[in-house]
Parts: sequence; C-alpha cells; structure tokens
Amino acid sequence: MPPAEADGPVDRGVALVRAARRGDTLALHDLLDHLTPYIARICRPIALEDGPDATQEALVAVFTSLRSLREPEALYGWVRAISVREAVRVAGRAARARPAELPDVPERGDPQLAADIDDVLARLSPAHRAVLVLRDVEGMDEEAAAALLGVPAGTAKSRLHRARQSFRRAWSA
Repeated sequence: MPPAEADGPVDRGVALVRAARRGDTLALHDLLDHLTPYIARICRPIALEDGPDATQEALVAVFTSLRSLREPEALYGWVRAISVREAVRVAGRAARARPAELPDVPERGDPQLAADIDDVLARLSPAHRAVLVLRDVEGMDEEAAAALLGVPAGTAKSRLHRARQSFRRAWSA
C-alpha cells in the first residue's frame, strides 16, 4: 500500500518520478524523501535491527535504477520489490555475520517473548519474515507475494504457513 497522498488526482510520487527522469535533481531529492517512510515500513519488519541499513540499500537501489522503471505509475510496486529484496539480502547478510550466542536465544516459556513482537519476528528466517510482511502487513495475495519474492506460489504459501505457525507458537510461549 503506497503512502497516503493528499495531492488529488495526480499522485505525488508519480509526478516526482517524471520530473526526476527529466533531470530535475530537486524532484529526485523530493522523491527519495517521499519514498523513505514507505521503504522503511517494508524493510524494518523484515531486516529488524538492520532495517535502517536495508532502507538505505533500497534507497540507493531506487536511485541508481530509476531510469529502468518503465512506467512511473508502477512506482510503488517497483519500490516494494526493491525494498523486500534488499531487506532479505541485508537480513541474511547480518544473520551470517552474527552467530547466535546462547544468551541471544530466548528460553522456552520466557514471558518477555510473548510481549515483544520484534523478538518473535527475530526468530523467523528473513524469507519467512518477508512473506509474512507482504501478506499480513502489505496485504498482498499469495501469487503477488510469490512473484515479488521470485518463488513459486506453492513455496510462498508453505513459507507463509510455516511463518504464521512459528509466529503463533513463539507468541503464545
């Protein structure tokens, strides 16, 4: 879901894309400012504490790839795809860089776990967090989420099932 707009019939983001592609550097700056909260809202729940890094990586990717956007009207879907890809990549890289230490693994039945959504999300893999965010936060259907993640619809459906199951189990612990 794109950011709320109050500009009337012409979407501000689309207008900024058109101006930026014409070479208007102020419009490019305004476009990136306009997209930052939207990108952060997607990256944070997937990349967790590395959400700001994922947001920055996604903004860089949007900046460097803006000319490849064929239809400015597809801006938010295009940005969503970039954001998810970068968030999963950053989260995976961070997970490999930080080996789990015993104190970082929550004890079964820890009451703090049930109260903290971030803790519960942190226990999911980046791939499971991504499909959960796309379906339950962004409201995408399974086929669209699968296409965005570059996996078959059945894979997205099974990941979503496992992610929801794991989330429920951790939440009720």
